[in-house]
Amino acid sequence: MNSSYNSTALAASPVTDLVLSINVPYMVAELVIAALSTVGNLLVCLAVGLNRKMHTVTNYFLVSLAVADACVGGVAIPCAILTDMGIPRHNLYPCLLMLSVLIMLTESSIFSLLAVAVERYLAIFLPFRYQTLMTPRNALLVILVTWVLSFLIGLVPLMGWHKTPPETGYCFFVFVVDMTYMVYFNFFGCVLAPLVIMFLIYARIFAVVKRQARRIAADRVQGEAQAKRAASMRSEAKTAASLFLVLFLFTVCWIPLHIINCFLLLCPSCAVPLPLLLTAIILSHANSAVNPFLYAYKMKAFRRSFKAIFLCCRFGADQDDRTEDGDTTTHRS
Repeated sequence: MNSSYNSTALAASPVTDLVLSINVPYMVAELVIAALSTVGNLLVCLAVGLNRKMHTVTNYFLVSLAVADACVGGVAIPCAILTDMGIPRHNLYPCLLMLSVLIMLTESSIFSLLAVAVERYLAIFLPFRYQTLMTPRNALLVILVTWVLSFLIGLVPLMGWHKTPPETGYCFFVFVVDMTYMVYFNFFGCVLAPLVIMFLIYARIFAVVKRQARRIAADRVQGEAQAKRAASMRSEAKTAASLFLVLFLFTVCWIPLHIINCFLLLCPSCAVPLPLLLTAIILSHANSAVNPFLYAYKMKAFRRSFKAIFLCCRFGADQDDRTEDGDTTTHRS
């Protein structure tokens, strides 16, 4: 296999070289990630579905994120493996659809993370209006809108914004997907902009929570109401920190691949080391597998639910609603 990736040179390569360039370790890694993503995120959905105490607006958005990640493992990664082998051949629109699946699911993940950030912002800055604004019905409506927008953004290549397919007819990403779409529309407009907004939201949340915590700590005479307010702020801060970590890992996993796409667009004759490209692709797909582990580690409610599922236990009424360690059972619907 060639040790570097160059879109111009790749387009001129013999078909036999392309077909023989299948990387078995890469495909094995993809299949492992696909299995972990599918099983882990279905477990997240099951944990929320079976435990009524976890039926919160925050968790509804996390379930939407988990559905997207499960689909990455069950649908997008198998499609990516097939297109890595040039399949389907001489069939442009099924090819574009398969290549667009991961874009759709990535957008759904981003919009779910944005919904979580906005929901946390409302919970902290508008606590008295939160229950009115963030009803289960409104949450489901937001989820529906995010999925519709994600599909529309992902389907843009099918609407005509794509390259003319080569005569060989092989379905390779670089042959049919226009990098101007991937960089200017998808990355700058639909990935980077929401990420910047989310980081600003969390920065605002952490700044205000820290300031209020200092104010409460400075008040030496604390009544019962003040003590409850302090405990609530600590709980909100831990929840926000756990959810921010989900966002941070998403950014770390996806930004390298988008940077490579920018490099390929701005310098099409430049070579990208193939191991670097494959590592970036695997890293982006691996993000779909890490969230269930993060929930189990950082969120006590998920940890209890996972344990109950594995032990085949009934979700009993004795499970409390404490919110330590980033528990997300606050504001139950």
